[in-house]
Amino acid sequence: MFLDITYLEWLGYLSSVIVAISLTMSSIIKLRIYNLIGGTAFSIYGFLIGSLPVGFLNLFIVGINIYYLIKIYSQKEAFQLLKVNIDDSYINYFLEFNKTQIQEFFPSFTADKLSENKENNLVFTLLRDSVVAGVFIGTKANQVLNVQLDYVTAPYRDLKPGIFIYEQNKALFKENGINKIEITTNNDLHIKYLKKMNFSTAGNNLFFLNLEQ
Repeated sequence: MFLDITYLEWLGYLSSVIVAISLTMSSIIKLRIYNLIGGTAFSIYGFLIGSLPVGFLNLFIVGINIYYLIKIYSQKEAFQLLKVNIDDSYINYFLEFNKTQIQEFFPSFTADKLSENKENNLVFTLLRDSVVAGVFIGTKANQVLNVQLDYVTAPYRDLKPGIFIYEQNKALFKENGINKIEITTNNDLHIKYLKKMNFSTAGNNLFFLNLEQ
């Protein structure tokens, strides 16, 4: 017993909190993982207090989460980068629609700056199973590509788009005369993502990826 509450009751409270947290996740994968953990704890709690409906209902929820997580991780998705123009009407609509979240990760990004240097811009839409999942924009200087924007919408925000862009598409960058990619950021989540993509740090919030390695 802790704070006059039994450990069994604490298990029930903890289960509820984890399930509630899962519903705040924008990533469907994180939602299902947290919901799986919370459902497992809730199921155990239900059986321990002798409430079979609670136990079996949450056991069923656990099974559903496991099924969809297996499906997510086992399915082969089709990714494609389509080169477009910065003046493309859809790109401008996408950037405006997602402006708030884009500013969170890329506070210095503005489409106006890119319009001033069109000839050195590389602009791609990222398709995931034929659906637009994000936009990638970089400015080329000599053989270095400075990433202005690498934004993926919340439902697709796992590591798969990054792996596709930075690991599976090195040849695409090299075809455009690029042997190094640089990104400047001080966003902790973005930095964590870049490190998983094998970016190295050069200090002053600058991260780089050598494509020649």
